[in-house]
Amino acid sequence: MTCPADLHTHTTASDGQYTPSQLAAKALAAGIQILAVTDHDTMDGAEEAVRAGQACGLTVLRGVELGAREDRHMHILGLNLGPECPALAELCRRLRASREERKYRIAAFLRGKGLDVPLEEGEALAGGGVVARPHFARVMLRRGYVSSLREAFDRYLDTDEYQRIERWKAGAPECIAAIHDAGGKAVLAHPCQLGCSHGRLEEILRALKDAGLDGIECFYPRHSPEQTAAYLRLADKYGLHITGGSDFHGEAVR
Repeated sequence: MTCPADLHTHTTASDGQYTPSQLAAKALAAGIQILAVTDHDTMDGAEEAVRAGQACGLTVLRGVELGAREDRHMHILGLNLGPECPALAELCRRLRASREERKYRIAAFLRGKGLDVPLEEGEALAGGGVVARPHFARVMLRRGYVSSLREAFDRYLDTDEYQRIERWKAGAPECIAAIHDAGGKAVLAHPCQLGCSHGRLEEILRALKDAGLDGIECFYPRHSPEQTAAYLRLADKYGLHITGGSDFHGEAVR
């Protein structure tokens, strides 16, 4: 018998729409039995989600999603982390600091495009969390600069020009090591987003496996059936655990 699980979700601790407690309630209502909270570069929402899950009978796993230096689309999920993880906490602190610094450069980038997107409005939407692209996109939509959140990303926030707004990231081996130090499993998220050939993906997986990678996210909303089948074969070939997740940020965020 299968157990409905979602091992890739986000809350207001990073760039999600719902608080950790609200996300737990929505997951339970949707029939999810195991939920992993995997906010970008932070574990700040994990304990609230765990407590909310305990109160309603939902199993909540502490998690994180770390951006890796090797590729702007390479993300490493940390799943089933322990409550005490100093090495991962320090890595997240450094990543958060780089994100905090980047928000000023994003605002300046948009001003250079003729868009008045006040940083304080993005900060209000973030609710104390790190201001990220979805928050800027929502301000742009609110002010009428774009007709949808997707347009905000396509025209401004996911372009080659935007990508020159760099921030500090750790290498994938460091991310994997920090996750293992926290007692967790390291998983390559949404491999489709790497946008590379099957051969190149296999090279990447071999290198990550050598660095300690534990799994690959085979089931993901944007994977085609053919991609899913290919990732399942790679998981079997390299002895990797298979995971799946929605990458849920909220209805109003993507």
